Amino acid sequence: MPPIEEITPAQARERQASGHLLVDVREPGEHALGLPKGALAVPRASLESDPARWAPDRSAALLLVCGSGKRSLLAAQALQAQGYSQLASVVGGFERWRAEGLPEDAGAPEDADFLDRYSRHLRLPQVGLDGQRRLAAAKVLVVGAGGLGSPAAYYLAAAGVGQLILADDDVVDRSNLQRQILHTDARIGQRKVDSARIALSALNPRLDIRTEPVRVTADNVAALVAPADVVVDGADNFPVRYLLSDACVQLAKPLVYGAVHRFEGQVSVFDAGRRRGTAPCYRCLFPEPPAPEDAPNCAEAGVLGVLPGVIGLLQATEALKLLLGLGDSLAGRLLHFDALAMKFRETRLAPDPACPVCAPGRVFPGYSDDPLACASAPALR
Repeated sequence: MPPIEEITPAQARERQASGHLLVDVREPGEHALGLPKGALAVPRASLESDPARWAPDRSAALLLVCGSGKRSLLAAQALQAQGYSQLASVVGGFERWRAEGLPEDAGAPEDADFLDRYSRHLRLPQVGLDGQRRLAAAKVLVVGAGGLGSPAAYYLAAAGVGQLILADDDVVDRSNLQRQILHTDARIGQRKVDSARIALSALNPRLDIRTEPVRVTADNVAALVAPADVVVDGADNFPVRYLLSDACVQLAKPLVYGAVHRFEGQVSVFDAGRRRGTAPCYRCLFPEPPAPEDAPNCAEAGVLGVLPGVIGLLQATEALKLLLGLGDSLAGRLLHFDALAMKFRETRLAPDPACPVCAPGRVFPGYSDDPLACASAPALR
């Protein structure tokens, strides 16, 4: 077969004016960023699978454009193999088209800041414009603005989650700065949720940030969890972890769990509220909290400063996957990370058929702050 002709955007514009059909083979999320004037927006896979839908005449002249010129060339080769004879690919693609100031059609109705800020998401077929809109409409509760909550909230904010609800009753201490990256030396003594708001708003001013300078208790946990689509657990004590788990079961919310200790960390997703009998809750993993001497907090045992960053980043990843409906979540799996060995390992988790909270048919026992019920030993973050 003869080689595909490659032409400049200016040449494509001239040929388009003489009646040649210009087809933009980028993905819908990329089309949202704008298109060459008069171009037909057809994703490459759709065009290659059924070209006759858009170009029934195989002898008609077709001009193909993508982002940089690579995909359009591949699409042209695929069409050539199907009998199309007059094909040309635009060198440099839409990037060069725009750089040369050629006329464009508007893409999505979202504002320029939205389209530019999230352009790398829009280019992902698995996310695209619909996925980004879903993120913009989402609400995530992040409990704890410390070691785990800092990186998790930072990446959720950057990704475009519409509302972050931050719950933490602590203030910034100098010892926090080694790992709690939302805070700065200048904000020592401020409430962590206020310090977090400053950092997150500076990163993404589109965010709606709701701060809750409170400790999670049996009295307020349901109200905190209820509006959220996903809950990220960055808590620093076992009573709060049990309360969050119980509320997420009762209100059918997915809970993204994370914990760190010295050089090791854990991540999982507890989704028993939406998947009774098939996915575990936190109580299925820890029916009873460990003794205080078996779970010293960071102040007592220490923690490698970057470790919460790794675990918090994984929590943010799981939260985004849940919001977008992508991939396989960690529900039913506990991911362990050993920083010293730089190894991950996975443990399968099954729901406990005798779980007092999430077992199918179990009547919800209510929320409790009783240290005998959920202990007062510190969890780690």
